[in-house]
Amino acid sequence: MDVSLIVILVIIAALIFYVVGIYNRLVSLRNRYQNAFAQIEVQLKRRYDLIPNLVETAKAYMAHEKDTLEAVISARNDASALLRAAASDPTGATLSKLASAEGVLQGAMSKMNIVMENYPDLKASDNMMQVSEELTTTENRVAFSRQAFNDSVTEYNEYRQSFPPVFFAAQFGHKKDANLLEFADSAEIQNAPKVSF
Repeated sequence: MDVSLIVILVIIAALIFYVVGIYNRLVSLRNRYQNAFAQIEVQLKRRYDLIPNLVETAKAYMAHEKDTLEAVISARNDASALLRAAASDPTGATLSKLASAEGVLQGAMSKMNIVMENYPDLKASDNMMQVSEELTTTENRVAFSRQAFNDSVTEYNEYRQSFPPVFFAAQFGHKKDANLLEFADSAEIQNAPKVSF
């Protein structure tokens, strides 16, 4: 066998292995961000399950605040439905709709918290304190999970856009970037007021 033929075969084999490596890395990174979204889904479902308990506990004390309680439940139901849609495809428009629904839910929950300030007995209730603590813990888990998801999405997008994977990504079914999941509180943190002395 000719040496030049062997060299050509080795080069072709190396290129094939390199392209297979690119494909495997793209699949691995996509699976990682999809798994990270599944973690967000778990935490959001937990929160959605806690909200009716919070509302039920508050009902006895806040009989005059029926509209506020109904707004919270309605926003929760909308966000829960959009989470199910986003779980099947955690990219694109579904993530923006979920983020928007989460913003509405956060607004309704904030309004409920403000109204609850007028009911000291409610705030002192053992049930309310327990549900509020669980909700706070869950909010922290959601934030952590969202950060992990956004980190995974960023890593996927950077690899997909880098050279040479950018030449192969579309052929391997990775035609577009994954979207970050940003809730309204992300914008508030970025636009935090400046304090000067």
